[in-house]
Amino acid sequence: MSSLLPVGQPGGVLVIKLGALGDFVQTIGPFAAIRRHHKDQPITLLTTKPFEDIARASGLFDDVWTDGRPGGSDLSGWLRLRRWLLGGGFGRVYDLQTSDRSSFYFRMFWPGPKPEWSGIARGCSHPHANPDRDTMHTVERQAEQLEMAGISDVAPSDLSWAKADVSRFGLNGRYVLLAPGGAQHRQAKRWPADCFAEVAVALVERDIAPVLLGSAAESDLMAGIKAKCSEAVDLSGQTSLLDLVELGRDAVAAIGNDTGPMHLIAAVGCKSVVLFSEDSDPALCAQRGSAVTILRRQPLSGLSSQDVLEELD
Repeated sequence: MSSLLPVGQPGGVLVIKLGALGDFVQTIGPFAAIRRHHKDQPITLLTTKPFEDIARASGLFDDVWTDGRPGGSDLSGWLRLRRWLLGGGFGRVYDLQTSDRSSFYFRMFWPGPKPEWSGIARGCSHPHANPDRDTMHTVERQAEQLEMAGISDVAPSDLSWAKADVSRFGLNGRYVLLAPGGAQHRQAKRWPADCFAEVAVALVERDIAPVLLGSAAESDLMAGIKAKCSEAVDLSGQTSLLDLVELGRDAVAAIGNDTGPMHLIAAVGCKSVVLFSEDSDPALCAQRGSAVTILRRQPLSGLSSQDVLEELD
């Protein structure tokens, strides 16, 4: 195994993290550890467009490049990516995506010299050589990967730097964040909308505003909840990732499915109740934070609104 790059040696550092949101949030701790280790070297993040703003706001990278996921038939995109990788002058790469795709990027340096590479690409200099890595939670798996590359001070993700002005939403009183959506193709991960509506009604009875979070594509879902609780505040399609962090700081609590926004909200210490079915495993991907409760049922419809509300008391 080759030696670590000496601090100050010419040759920048590349970090690869393409997504998804939950994984990206749980990689902020490793990002910071890499920054501390390579404090005098330029560090570039290769990611995708949704994460550009939050990555730049973190101050952990000297540059952020967002063309990291060309489509399978996008020949010009693949050629552009290869030219960029070869021209970047990177002396070390931390592949924190560790997918087949990102491992293929290691092969794109052929036939020339390859940089030091932490990841799972065959033949790389600093492999995460644990055959059980796929049974580990993302946080512990990435910490172990970096330890094998010589970085041992990986702390939990710290979002204290993330700031946003959310005054435009007019949330002046107590509120609870509700995240009823999730991946469209994984409906089994969603608690029924009627159950979220029941929670929203109960919150209003406690003089707490229910605030609905989600993408613009989930507007019909939010409309269904508002039809049963007109007092709910619908912010779907209106929030940036930095907004979600700020909203989480001031919320009484958050309730949501196993979805990306809940990772951001949990990471800032908001009391978070996250709902899991058998379609995802909290042992591998649970939200992390100082006040996270995981409730798991199969199917999720077997979880009552009262079960969830009790976790707020």
